[in-house]
Amino acid sequence: MNKAFTRERDTGDDDEDDAPGLPPLPAGTRNYMTPQGHRRLREELMQLLDVERPKVVETVSWAAKNGDRSENGDYLYGKKRLREIDRRIRFLTKRLDIAEVADPSAHHGRDQVFFGATVTYANGRGEERTITIKGIDEADALAGEVSWVAPIARALLKSREGDEVQLMTPGGLEKLEVIEVRYPAPGESH
Repeated sequence: MNKAFTRERDTGDDDEDDAPGLPPLPAGTRNYMTPQGHRRLREELMQLLDVERPKVVETVSWAAKNGDRSENGDYLYGKKRLREIDRRIRFLTKRLDIAEVADPSAHHGRDQVFFGATVTYANGRGEERTITIKGIDEADALAGEVSWVAPIARALLKSREGDEVQLMTPGGLEKLEVIEVRYPAPGESH
C-alpha cells in the first residue's frame, strides 16, 4: 500500500499551544498564580524536558531503525506522543513566562477577599460552600478551587466577611453572604 494512504493525518493542531480543557487567559489580564501552583507547573515542565521527552525520543529513534515506519506502531505512537509533549512544553513555557506569582499569605489575618483567599459563603437557602480562589492554570474544581476569573470568584473579590454579594447564575440572580475569609499563614503550604 502506498505510504500516502497509511501516514498519520496531520490535523494542523501542532501549532495550537493551548492545552485542551484549559481556558485561555482573558485578553489584557495577568496570569496570576500561587507560589505552589507556579512550582507545580515548573516541575511538570522539567519532568517533560528532562525525563519524558528524552525517553520518547529514544523510543522513536530505536523504532525508526526497525524498517518500514508506516507500519511501525512504536514509531507512529512515539511521534504522536512527542508532538503532544512538545505542545505541552510550549504551553507551560508561555504560561510560566507571563506568570505573576502572588503569595496569598501576604493577606494573612485580613477579612477581605483577594487572590488566594479561601472563602466560606452561604446562599439564600442557607447552604454553605467553601472555595479557594486560584490561578487559571492551577484551579481544581474537585478540590474546591476556582479560577480568579470564574463568575463566583469575581463576585466575591474585594468583599469582606459579613458582606452580601450578588452572583448571576443561569437560574437568575443569587445573593451570597460571605461568612469567613482565610489565607495561609506565611510559610504555610496551601
